[in-house]
Amino acid sequence: MAGIFSERAWNKVWLYRAGFLKGLGTTAETALFGLILALVLVGLLAGASVLYDNLRRSEPVPEQLAQETTEGDYIAALDFTVYDGAGNPAKLSDCLGKPVVLNFWASWCGPCKQELPDFQRVYNEMGEDVQFLMVNMTDGIQETREKAEAFLEDKSYTLPVFFDTEFSAVRAYGVTALPCTYFIDAQGHLITYAAGAIDEETLRRGIGLIS
Repeated sequence: MAGIFSERAWNKVWLYRAGFLKGLGTTAETALFGLILALVLVGLLAGASVLYDNLRRSEPVPEQLAQETTEGDYIAALDFTVYDGAGNPAKLSDCLGKPVVLNFWASWCGPCKQELPDFQRVYNEMGEDVQFLMVNMTDGIQETREKAEAFLEDKSYTLPVFFDTEFSAVRAYGVTALPCTYFIDAQGHLITYAAGAIDEETLRRGIGLIS
């Protein structure tokens, strides 16, 4: 259920409950808290449904994710700024000249964890010819740089990871569910994308479209 409600939101719910039970505790107040909790659970179920649908969909890239160029039907991938582990800024535009695999992920995301071994294998083989941009959704609450780096170290991943601490990439691409992967050619054209976890075969097929 990670990603639907933040830890801060849950803390507020339970602090509210604690205040009720400590100071009051009447039947009416308990019933009111039960109603509030029921509404929260309904929101969780609705959010889970939306998240599941997002992970299953494979639709054309929405118009707001990219802008048309003057080169015909090509779509130009939107630029953004993220930061490497040392805090140095990096832009998508700095990576052009090579095909780019742009992936959004987080260490709490189960489907992300599922696909990362395949990304690592393909990166080991093709990393010199294809630029991998593994953008971590670093919101500072569910995901922090420390959590992400500890996860990467524990799994011995060496993928090029960047931290979207200012939500520049997330806003540019309208990311609402994880993981998602965009395939961008060396000229900066957004060719295709995949919503949800992908396997090694799908990753290689996507790279084939931009190479």
